[in-house]
Amino acid sequence: MTTPSPLPSPPPPRPAPLWLLVAITMTGTVALHIFVPALAAAAVDLGTSPTEMQLTITLYLVGLAGGQLVYGPLSDRFGRRPVLLTGLGLYLLGLLLAIPAQRIDVLVAARILQSLGACGSLVIGRAMVRDVSTSTDAARKIAILTMAMTLTPALAPAIGGLLNDAFGWRAVFVALAGIVALLTGLVLVALPETNRHPTALPGLGAILAGYLRLLRHPVFRAYTVAGACAGTSLYAFLAVAPFLLVGRLGRSAQEVGFDCLLVVLGMVAGASLATRLARRVPIRRAARAGNLICLAGAALLLLVDRSGWLSVASLLAPLLLYAVGVGLLGPNAVAGLMNVDPHAAGSASSLYGFLQMAFGAVFTLVVASWHDASATPLAVTLLGAALLAALALRRAT
Repeated sequence: MTTPSPLPSPPPPRPAPLWLLVAITMTGTVALHIFVPALAAAAVDLGTSPTEMQLTITLYLVGLAGGQLVYGPLSDRFGRRPVLLTGLGLYLLGLLLAIPAQRIDVLVAARILQSLGACGSLVIGRAMVRDVSTSTDAARKIAILTMAMTLTPALAPAIGGLLNDAFGWRAVFVALAGIVALLTGLVLVALPETNRHPTALPGLGAILAGYLRLLRHPVFRAYTVAGACAGTSLYAFLAVAPFLLVGRLGRSAQEVGFDCLLVVLGMVAGASLATRLARRVPIRRAARAGNLICLAGAALLLLVDRSGWLSVASLLAPLLLYAVGVGLLGPNAVAGLMNVDPHAAGSASSLYGFLQMAFGAVFTLVVASWHDASATPLAVTLLGAALLAALALRRAT
């Protein structure tokens, strides 16, 4: 009796271009950043209040959070590529619906649709990076990914301000629709499938059980909370930036875009530092160092505001310091949680993305509801996020 020969292993996947993975992951948050400088102009044009207009930021984050729970398991079963293309299609549809919107409720609905499509880019981009990386290389590649993907959103507010000043707020969505259409074409032409081990699609109960299994793991829990606090706490600044910088400090919409650019570039600097430290410093130590920088930046901002020293420079300097900490903490937290179970990279990315954006929605809602033309609500929100991340990292090993 002959022993059947084992089935051959699947061939190694064709390398996925890192620049395209960067573009895919970045696309999910570009619509959030690029619209920030146009919030005030859109509110005037649609005859709505700043609070109602801020829903286009908060509910975008809610959509990003909820939608990510779906994309991970679907991409684990059907492959990253077809699920990604479906998400990009929804994203483009939402952008096209936003362009002619004449009422705030229509614009909010279009923004929700954008977010439900864009969140697929966040989940699947991270999962593809993990698919093609070893556990020891994950922190370095995710740091490179973070550094590069934050560069374009850093430019996005400045671009949004220029488009708004030159052509009006609707031009922001016209430009972004062109970018998403181009990216969809590049995915069709240049992106291979990276999921070599598709899994059976479980029922809803099994999906929830998988998420609970990840949440029961203390290391996953620690890095997820820390990463979520770092990754989206600065969205609180983006939500109030036009009203704080314009209303309190007399900046123009274009200047607000460049102010946001400066802050987000701090994240690029922090991610660059994370890249340099990836092979020399353990993930936990690097994450805790980033968190300490965040704590210092938030505390300094609170001190500046309560002392009556608030100016454009004294507002942006602590925020820049905080952003450097975010750039160092974020990639290390993501690498730590994705290494807990590499065979469930899609589900881990989904759950992290959901919690990250859910935290971000809470942060923006708190600071918008509490907004009193001072920087205190923002400073307290950032300080609370940094303290929560510090508590979580005590459980990471």
